[in-house]
Amino acid sequence: MVAVAPMLFAGSSRILGVPDTASAVPISVNKHLNKHEFGWCCRISNDSNAISETVTYPKYDRLLPCPSHKIPPRIEHLVVSQEGPVLQYICKALDLPHLFVADLIQFGAVYFALVSPEPPPTATAEQIRIFEQVTEPLVLQKRSSLKGKTIREAQKTFRVTDANQFVEPGTYLRVHVHPKRFPRCYEIDWRSRIIAVEESYVVLDKPAGTSVGETTGNIEESCVTFATRALGLTTPLITTHQIDNCTEGCVVLARNKEYCSVFHCKIREKKVKKIYLALAASPLPIGIIKHYMRPTNTAPRLISEDCIKGWHICQLEVMDCRKIPWPAIVVQDEYCGWPSQDYAYECKINLLTGRTHQIRAQFAACKAPIIGDTMYMPAAIAEMINPGLNPFGKYNKDFSSESEKKTAVINWIAQHGKEPSVAIGLQACQISWDDDEYIYRAGLPWWNYS
Repeated sequence: MVAVAPMLFAGSSRILGVPDTASAVPISVNKHLNKHEFGWCCRISNDSNAISETVTYPKYDRLLPCPSHKIPPRIEHLVVSQEGPVLQYICKALDLPHLFVADLIQFGAVYFALVSPEPPPTATAEQIRIFEQVTEPLVLQKRSSLKGKTIREAQKTFRVTDANQFVEPGTYLRVHVHPKRFPRCYEIDWRSRIIAVEESYVVLDKPAGTSVGETTGNIEESCVTFATRALGLTTPLITTHQIDNCTEGCVVLARNKEYCSVFHCKIREKKVKKIYLALAASPLPIGIIKHYMRPTNTAPRLISEDCIKGWHICQLEVMDCRKIPWPAIVVQDEYCGWPSQDYAYECKINLLTGRTHQIRAQFAACKAPIIGDTMYMPAAIAEMINPGLNPFGKYNKDFSSESEKKTAVINWIAQHGKEPSVAIGLQACQISWDDDEYIYRAGLPWWNYS
């Protein structure tokens, strides 16, 4: 059995610590990499002691209650060098407290694959050597757990659900040491947010600052989990569709897999109608607004006024636009640099195509960004100051080469900010299906309480 040094790939440019007195590990990052593709730093261990030995870990305050302060993300990637229970291996490899790792597993923040994925282009010669050592054909042939599986199948990741799960040398682990947290979940009277409870589904008035369903490193802090508990249900609710974390309003949660499939079918057949209220910084004309969205799964979502081959059409209908007093409630970052004004504009929207960030991106492209949107409002301001900055906008120019256009796109993306951490001026105020046979409405949006 081959002994392999654990490999750490990390997710921050600072030295980050786990909460309170838990020990810290120095890590590094390339901020332009994909969220799971981090620069590697290799830790070599010559310790031949059994991984199952008893170890004393420092005290800490657990993952609950949720910290009020925001902890920067930290993700560690390991290749197992010694067989044993997964919890004990992670504790030893990362020098983390036993209870802390147990909580991470409970949160769904630990993943495994039988075989390590290929190292990123930034990997060092030593890191590549380790990868080649654990994936050498003769080594893989000796692992009975891989029989009948292709390498691609063996590299598929799964959540670790049992702290005592056995891991063998060569197993890949991804540990979200600082998973994304949702403290807003603990501030909500969830029972009061339930709009309807039916035999097959529940309709929730989702609070802003929460995730509808589980996230990559957190299956605990979600609307699905807290609504299930608030209703005292024995079977967990199931997500049928999504709205952004920073958006509030109507969400349908299925009570069983059968209705989840039924509702998905209704969405595909365009039988589900969604009405939104958007609080914009400028007025918009009544009628249909059309753009085209770049087909990528990364934010910010780029859109074009002109049709581009392969890009997805985005359409929404502005049904009404009325001037209202600028909200008295302070929105984060002082409205992202938008000039101070006395009035905002509440738009009622019929969402005709349901693309991710569609309303936010389209409103920003129309120079009417949504109040509080720290991602798209800065880009809208930059475009107003420097028309033509957006390579896909109204004043876009012809580029002499692909490299020049690529640079312009990178510069345009850089004008966008970070995803909002709290509420923006957007509410899914109504959802209906089957020609309005079923129709549900959310409560007043947050800005009507200001």
